[in-house]
Amino acid sequence: MPKDTGRQVVASNRKARHDYVIEDVFEAGIVLSGTEVKALRQGRASLVDGFVLVDRGEAWLENVYVPEYSQGTWTNHAPRRKRKLLLHRSEIDRLEARTREKGQTIIPLQLYFLDGRAKVEIALARGKREYDKRQTLRERQDNMEAQRAMRHRELT
Repeated sequence: MPKDTGRQVVASNRKARHDYVIEDVFEAGIVLSGTEVKALRQGRASLVDGFVLVDRGEAWLENVYVPEYSQGTWTNHAPRRKRKLLLHRSEIDRLEARTREKGQTIIPLQLYFLDGRAKVEIALARGKREYDKRQTLRERQDNMEAQRAMRHRELT
């Protein structure tokens, strides 16, 4: 009998889609200690400053904040430690090759539990310039105004 079914989101990096152009998305497992899993199940984590590095053929999630477990003892984890990501060799090689290009980086988008297992959604991304951010915001506002006008037109 399965414990948890479905996708239970723990943390999202909402600013990532504003600051970066997302080019490719991957799902990866995370190597966690017991107190980290318990802290995540309480729904506390922050992906804001997080990034992924590929080092010696392994992917590492760095600078992601998972607070210490409140009922933990001396076995508690460090809040901002490096965490290994579980990806296929071909995915790691592709990420490593693409990040060598100028302006490419790997960022975490979402941290969640999928059928009881901790997963992280990472994205291969390129940083946006300030004028790109303004243009995206302007396009979103124009679309909202158009939708509003269409609704108003249907009502009259």
